[in-house]
Amino acid sequence: MRNPRKKAPPKPPVIDPYVPGSGNFGYRVSRYELDLEYKVSANRLTGEATITAVTLAALQRFSLDLSDALAVSKVTVNGRRPQAFTRAKGKVNIVLADTVAAGAALTVVVRYGGNPRPIRSPWGEVGFEELTNGVLVAGQPNGATSWFPCDDHPSSKASYRIQISTDSPYRAIANGELLSRRVRAGVTTWTYELPEPTSTYLATLQIGEYATYELAESPVPMRAVLPESRKGKFDADFAKQPQMMKLFQKLFGPYPLASGYTVVITDDDLEIPLEAQGISIFGANHCTGSGHSERLIAHELAHQWFGNSVTVRRWRDIWLHEGFACYAEWLWSQESGGPSTQHWVEHYHAKLAASPPDLLLADPGPEDMFDDRVYKRGALTLHALRGVIGDKNFFALLRDWADRYRHSTVVTDDFTGLAAHYSDVSLRPLWDAWLHSTAVPPL
Repeated sequence: MRNPRKKAPPKPPVIDPYVPGSGNFGYRVSRYELDLEYKVSANRLTGEATITAVTLAALQRFSLDLSDALAVSKVTVNGRRPQAFTRAKGKVNIVLADTVAAGAALTVVVRYGGNPRPIRSPWGEVGFEELTNGVLVAGQPNGATSWFPCDDHPSSKASYRIQISTDSPYRAIANGELLSRRVRAGVTTWTYELPEPTSTYLATLQIGEYATYELAESPVPMRAVLPESRKGKFDADFAKQPQMMKLFQKLFGPYPLASGYTVVITDDDLEIPLEAQGISIFGANHCTGSGHSERLIAHELAHQWFGNSVTVRRWRDIWLHEGFACYAEWLWSQESGGPSTQHWVEHYHAKLAASPPDLLLADPGPEDMFDDRVYKRGALTLHALRGVIGDKNFFALLRDWADRYRHSTVVTDDFTGLAAHYSDVSLRPLWDAWLHSTAVPPL
């Protein structure tokens, strides 16, 4: 008689196959309150996270995402210690003594600490990263777990209060409005409040020996945070931001955040700029006084509408972030007296046509989700739509899109469904050609 083989344990369910280890089931977070202390010289982070959530089903066990580099010393749920909590593969697994009913409130408090480091991912290292003299956090797509326990998926949006204490020579920047700044015994505590629902990857922390400057003549409060030595070059490179803001508000609708917009310039070079909610982070190499980063400056600002406010529910739809921000670059180029939008359309269409025809825009796959072809083909898709429905309907659609889904999450079908209301003809052939086929359609 043959020995029966043991059945393999069932694989845990996956929220998003692009980031299969991220996200959790059974609850929805509405708020994170982070009380943090960070020692720059030792790269030592200690924190207490208070997470407010509601159960979506009866729960006795649930999990949070948190990097294995950070140890957890205590967990409470609704003021009581759980029956047990364990750590495994970037998760804090919590078992309650009693089942909590569906629709019940959860207040989870996690005390933790350690030497944070970036998360290794197929797209490189993401999350909490030491600079030469400070810190940056670049959370996209799954790096939030490198510095706080969370439900790390873009479909999970919440408000934030972030309090960070660090050595007084350093300035700490986080999302939202600065509520207070307290100095005591060589340590400064900064407290920020972000009421707008925000995905975890867009929460950020920036620490450095920075000065802060307010930008004049902007329709929205705009700030620059950077080393004092970079101020002159910043003025040369970023002077057109108020004009960009005016154009994008005209084309896309009101700026979506009450606290305004902040640009951080690190003293280190960065490969690419980074977006966060209400904040964009550029490297010293993007602030040289040469003006060569203007398109990137426009791109990151546009993400405040498309990506940060209107956010994809699943990563396969990332063209709704990058295609829109890329098209905003081309719109700004024409508005500012540079090459026309049509010039960039023809230029990048020719480049795409000469590239391998193996990218499906509506589902590029995790390996290619940040491929430049997603950015450019996404922008070309929007231009093709503009050609069918006309300028008036196209920009009315963009404003409606940004307003209707403000601070919420979307999928591609939401956009194609809304676009149908702005067209007198079927858009199915357009979507089939640009979103659901790999060949590059003719212009």
